[in-house]
Amino acid sequence: MDEITILDARLEPVVRGARLEQLCSGAIWSEGPVWIEEDDSVLWSDIPNNRILRWSQRDGMTVWREGAEFTNGHARDLNGDLLHCSHGLRAIVRTPAGAAGLDASSVDEIVVDRHEGRRLNSPNDLVVRSDGTIWFTDPPYGIMSDREGHKAPSEQRANHVFCYDPMVGRLHAATAVVEEPNGLAFSPDESVLYVSDTSAALRADGGGNRRIVAFDVSGVSLSNFRVVVDVVPGLPDGLRLDNQGWLYTSSADSVQILLPDGTCLGRIAVPEKVGNLTFGGKLRNQLYIAASTSLYRITLNTQGVQRP
Repeated sequence: MDEITILDARLEPVVRGARLEQLCSGAIWSEGPVWIEEDDSVLWSDIPNNRILRWSQRDGMTVWREGAEFTNGHARDLNGDLLHCSHGLRAIVRTPAGAAGLDASSVDEIVVDRHEGRRLNSPNDLVVRSDGTIWFTDPPYGIMSDREGHKAPSEQRANHVFCYDPMVGRLHAATAVVEEPNGLAFSPDESVLYVSDTSAALRADGGGNRRIVAFDVSGVSLSNFRVVVDVVPGLPDGLRLDNQGWLYTSSADSVQILLPDGTCLGRIAVPEKVGNLTFGGKLRNQLYIAASTSLYRITLNTQGVQRP
């Protein structure tokens, strides 16, 4: 376990016997992995190349979709549809799941692309709550240049965390207190929403935030804002939770494993900068890590929260 640093003895049973594997490489910047249960595969975004990649044990790495409008984060909806955060369309987009599963050639539909009549910035990451509401972050990264989207001015007054209720077609601005919201994830009981603030990402002066914050959740409302942890080195771009409520977050050199109070239990060293991660596998005990050019996997003695 040379690549695993244990800072707290509670982590040892979880990482016992674990080994990091590089599954494939060839991307420019890997982001937004999502586990596709029906065919034991992972889809993830290669944002600057404007494509979605696929990996499976049987097929290796293939291109699932070209011209993907600079998708970033992904999640499965409750009915199995694939939801995308599209920088290019400045929208949450849906690929419907058919009887044979997901088809890259399917015609997508826009779920939501405006708030109060103004275009969204560039949705970054999303999660579906058990009631079907879609929660997503909307920082400006996809409209700041043409590298990961289409350069354009922001039409929003702030960078929001949004909650969209598809049952009534309503988009609710849950909070604007996070300077540049990025990754997000619910606690196992959905009473807490964790959000990463990566406003330090493009700051040349060394300022900005590189932290994970938390809110209490009540319906579509968020309250009791607090800082959980400042992540160094790098940024907490994406995060996921296991079923005991531990956080697994990206950083420049590793996946950091944290308690809900921010205590760092240890780190899984990754040889490339980590973008985002997701749990997968038939037992949800495999952590898939999208890091710069590559996709990695490590099998742990825990399970990710069972949620799209």
